[in-house]
Amino acid sequence: MKSSFIEELRWRGMLHDIMPGTEELLNSGSVSGYIGFDPTSDSLGVGNLAQIMTLLHFQKAGHKPIALVGGATGMVGDPSGKSQERNLLTLDILEHNLDCQRKQLERFLDFNCGDNSAEIVNNYEWYKEFRFLDFIRDVGKHITVNYMLTKDSVKNRMESGISFTEFSYQLVQGYDFYYLWKNKNCKLQMGGSDQWGNIVTGTELIRRMGGGDAFALTTHLVTKADGTKFGKTEEGNVWLDPAKTSPYKFYQFWLNVSDDDAKKYIRIFTLFEKEEIEKLEAEHTTTPHMRTLQKALAKDVTIRVHSEQDYTFAVEASELLFGKGTKESLQKLSDQDLEAVFEGVPQVNIPQSEIEKGIPVIDFLSVNTTIFPSKGEARKMLTGGGVFINKEKVEDVNFVVGMSSVIKEKYILAQKGKKNYYLIIVNAEL
Repeated sequence: MKSSFIEELRWRGMLHDIMPGTEELLNSGSVSGYIGFDPTSDSLGVGNLAQIMTLLHFQKAGHKPIALVGGATGMVGDPSGKSQERNLLTLDILEHNLDCQRKQLERFLDFNCGDNSAEIVNNYEWYKEFRFLDFIRDVGKHITVNYMLTKDSVKNRMESGISFTEFSYQLVQGYDFYYLWKNKNCKLQMGGSDQWGNIVTGTELIRRMGGGDAFALTTHLVTKADGTKFGKTEEGNVWLDPAKTSPYKFYQFWLNVSDDDAKKYIRIFTLFEKEEIEKLEAEHTTTPHMRTLQKALAKDVTIRVHSEQDYTFAVEASELLFGKGTKESLQKLSDQDLEAVFEGVPQVNIPQSEIEKGIPVIDFLSVNTTIFPSKGEARKMLTGGGVFINKEKVEDVNFVVGMSSVIKEKYILAQKGKKNYYLIIVNAEL
C-alpha cells in the first residue's frame, strides 16, 4: 500500500496550500504531476532540494513525477520574489545549464519504474516554433490583464517597475501546464508557495482553453530560524555540484544548522520515517551537545547528493580540528578544503627558500613563525610531547623542518597542545 502523498507532506511540515479536489484526485489512482526548475545556473542549489524531495515523495506514493527544466522560461525570467529584473541568458548558456541540472535530477528520481518513471522535459521544445502572434492570439486572449495584475509577483513590482517580458511570465508558465495537461495527461503542478499565482494561472488556462480540470499544490518556502535566507553562507550559495561547493563544505552547511532548523530540515530533506525522526529528536533532547539531529541530517543529505565516500571524507576533514586525523588525511584535502577546515586559524607566511635549506624545529617554532615566544618555551613543549607537525608528534628536539614537511606543495600544519593550530604557508615568491 502506497503512502498518501498529502499526508506525507503534512507530517513533514512541507504542505503550504492545496487546491480543492487535489487530495481526491491523488487518492483516485496514479497521477502525473510536475515542478519547474529555473535554469539560471549550471547547478541546482540546496534551495532546490525541497522541490526535488517533493517530487521524490510524489513518486514514492505511486505517482509519475515530471521535472520541467525551463529552457524557454529561463529566457524570460520569473519575477516571483524578485525586486528587479534579472539578466536574460543566451541559448548556449541555457543549454549548458539545463544539461548540468538534468544530470543532477537523475541522481534523485527513478527513471526506470514502468508507468511511474520520472521524466524530464524542456519547455523550449514546444516554444521554439511557437510564433509570438500565435501565442497572444491563442493563449493571451484567455487571460485578462486585470487577472494578471492581481498576482503578488506583479503587484509587488508595480512601484519599482516590471517589464512586459516579466509581466508575461505567468502566461508562459501557465501554458506549460496546459501543454503538459494536453500532451502528457499531467493534472497537477507543484512548487514553492511563491509560485501559487503562476500555477493557478495554468489551471485557469486549462479550464478556458481545454475545458478540463487541473490542480495545484504548493510547499512552504524553506526558511531559517534566525530570519536569514536558507541555502546561503557568507561565501554565497550552497550548490549540489561538488566543483562549486565541495562535499566538505556541503556537509558543514548541514552540520552547523541550529537545533530549531535541524528539527525542521530533517523532516524536509531526508527520507527518514516519522518514528526514526522522533527517536533522533528524543536522543538530541537528552544529549544536545552531541548534535544528534545535525549529524544524522548532514550524513543523509551528503550521501544522497554526493556519495558515502564523500561523506566519510567530510567527517575525517571535520575531525582534523579536534585532535583526530593523520598526515594522509591532510594530504587528501583539496587546497580549498584545507583552507576551509582551518579558516580562522593563525596563518604565517614563510619563504620556500628557507624551508629548502632546512630549519631546526625549535627555530622554526619560535624565530621563523613565532608560534612560541621563545626557544625555551618551544623546547619545553617539545620535550613534553605537545608539538605536532602535520598531525604527527615531534619527539626529537633536533628535528629539521624541510621540504619533506610540506604538504600539497605549500602548507605546513603546526599544532601546539591539543587545540592551537597554525597554518604555515610556504611561499615560493618571498
